[in-house]
Amino acid sequence: MERATFAAGCFWGVEDAFRRTPGVVEAVSGYAGGHIAHPSYEQVCGGNTGHAESVEVTFDPSKTTYEALVRRFFEIHDPTQLNRQGPDVGAQYRSVIFYHSPEQQEIAERVKKELAPQYLPKTIATSIEPAKEFWRAEEYHQRYAEKHPGRVVCHI
Repeated sequence: MERATFAAGCFWGVEDAFRRTPGVVEAVSGYAGGHIAHPSYEQVCGGNTGHAESVEVTFDPSKTTYEALVRRFFEIHDPTQLNRQGPDVGAQYRSVIFYHSPEQQEIAERVKKELAPQYLPKTIATSIEPAKEFWRAEEYHQRYAEKHPGRVVCHI
């Protein structure tokens, strides 16, 4: 199994989208890219921790590729929005690909560059950063879409 970590706005919808992606074994909502340990949802929403609402994806590389997941990431949100996604505003909703290896970094950068012309005249705001510590979100955030069927989940 391999890991991939993405931030694309509110993690409820992002988690649900990846959970339904073939080859994904697990998708967990949490916080990445910040500067404090064990942040709470309230702290992250306050905007002072540096974290983005993120999803850590565990996938089976015999059933899907990291590149396919990066492409899915770009499909499920608007990567041209800076520090927001739909009605959610703030750096905690920024678009980020957190890479776990030089190979993942190369793939993310290549796909971003390849897709850039599709978004003209806008530019892709997605940053590509090394993965650091991923902090699992509180349990009530996990599988939110499944726990609240029929409810509109974020921007997706």
